[in-house]
Amino acid sequence: MQNHTINLIEQRVSANHFDASHVLSEVEVEALIHLATRAPTAYNLQNWRFIAARAPETKVRLRNIAYDQGKVSDAAVTFIVCGQLPDHTTLQERLSPFVEAGFMPVDMASGWQEGARTQYADPQTARDEAIRSATLGAATLIFAAEAMGLVSGPMVGFDPESVKREFGLAHNEIPVILIAVGRPAPGNCPQKPRRPIAEVLEIV
Repeated sequence: MQNHTINLIEQRVSANHFDASHVLSEVEVEALIHLATRAPTAYNLQNWRFIAARAPETKVRLRNIAYDQGKVSDAAVTFIVCGQLPDHTTLQERLSPFVEAGFMPVDMASGWQEGARTQYADPQTARDEAIRSATLGAATLIFAAEAMGLVSGPMVGFDPESVKREFGLAHNEIPVILIAVGRPAPGNCPQKPRRPIAEVLEIV
C-alpha cells in the first residue's frame, strides 16, 4: 500500500485531454468528495464546498466562463472548489461528535471556538484561511482521483465573479480552483521535471 501511494504521487500528471464519453455516477462523485474532505482544516472548520459540474449543459456554462478550456466539458466532472470564510459559530456542531465521543473536553472545544472568533476577525486572515482550506481539499481530491484510477486537471483560468453569479455562490464563498476529473484520452504528457531537492529544501 505504501509503495502504491508513492507511485500515485510520482506518476500524477495535470491532464489536459479527457475521454469525453466517460461518465462518473453520482456515487463515484460522492466518493471522491468523501475522500477530499479527509483533508485538514484549521479548528476542524471544514470551510469548503464542492460544486460538481457533471451535466453536459452545466459543463458548457462553466466552460463559457473558464476561457473556453476544452477539458472543462470533456472531463467526466469538473469541480468548482470553494473556500468559505471561517465562521466560528459552526464549530459547536462540527466538534460535538468529537466531544461526545470523549476525544475532546468541552472547555477545549469552547476554547477553539473563541480562538477562531478572534483569529479570523481580520478579513485578510479569514480570506487566507478560506483559500488554504479549499486548496488542501483540492489537493486531496487530486490524489483521490488518482487512487480511483482517474486523472485530474487543476485550473485557475476562470472568471471568479462570473462563477459566483452563474453558480449562485454565497457571499462568504470564494471560488478558488477548478479540478477536472475523468478518464484520460491520448495526448497527455508525463509529469513535468521538478526542481532539484537541494534548491527547495533547507534542513535546519
